[in-house]
Amino acid sequence: MSINRRQFLKIAGASAVMGLGGIAAIDVLRPGQFEAAQLSRNPKALVGKRWGMVIDMKRLDKETMQKCIDACHRIHNVPHFDNPKDEVKWIWPETYGHAFPGQESKYTSEEIENMPFLLLCNQCDNPACVRVCPTKATFKREDGIVMMDMHRCIGCRFCMAACPFGARSFNWRDPRPFIKEENREYPTRMKGVVEKCTFCYERLAEGLMPACVEESNGALIFGDLDDPNSEIRKVLQAHYTIRRKSELGTEPSVYYII
Repeated sequence: MSINRRQFLKIAGASAVMGLGGIAAIDVLRPGQFEAAQLSRNPKALVGKRWGMVIDMKRLDKETMQKCIDACHRIHNVPHFDNPKDEVKWIWPETYGHAFPGQESKYTSEEIENMPFLLLCNQCDNPACVRVCPTKATFKREDGIVMMDMHRCIGCRFCMAACPFGARSFNWRDPRPFIKEENREYPTRMKGVVEKCTFCYERLAEGLMPACVEESNGALIFGDLDDPNSEIRKVLQAHYTIRRKSELGTEPSVYYII
């Protein structure tokens, strides 16, 4: 089999952008295989114009919250370091004062002040992290999910400085020895890169809800914010919600019912 220079460059460029989607290189070189790979997509995949989430704190107890955290970290091979300085977190609990600075007051109830809030990447519609990344390792998909390409990340941590939510973690050490039980269906990371929640994009591609949503017993509602008939839009219309640091103009896609 032989290919000309133009065909080779076409295949090489597609490989860099798409990562070949798990298809062996020799298969891509077969006539018609590349075109099929471009068009193929799981018919069960969940598709949305702008994904968002509502976290109903009235329904989310501490036990369920921990299940959400454990499921996320287990599926995504998040390491567990003993040293808090090296901590890597995709989803985590935080107090009201730290989660919503400036919204507390001396009249805030003790229940709200002491309540642990579940935090994660806000998948902002106007993400500051994307604007500052020099290598485009972090980018926003058309459906609103802010992604991380760990192979492009050079560890400059500009995105961490720009993110006002503390939603990104840096791997100061090799994380692989600290993964309790490796999920071989999701890639592990290396020392010197940033990582974060990505709304379980890999599960959406298989027609599955994010892991935290599945474990939440209905306290986390996920859906398309641009679909007026979606469950998430109905929940937002029926309840008053707040967002983290909405005054900064990043337009977070995560809402909280308190």
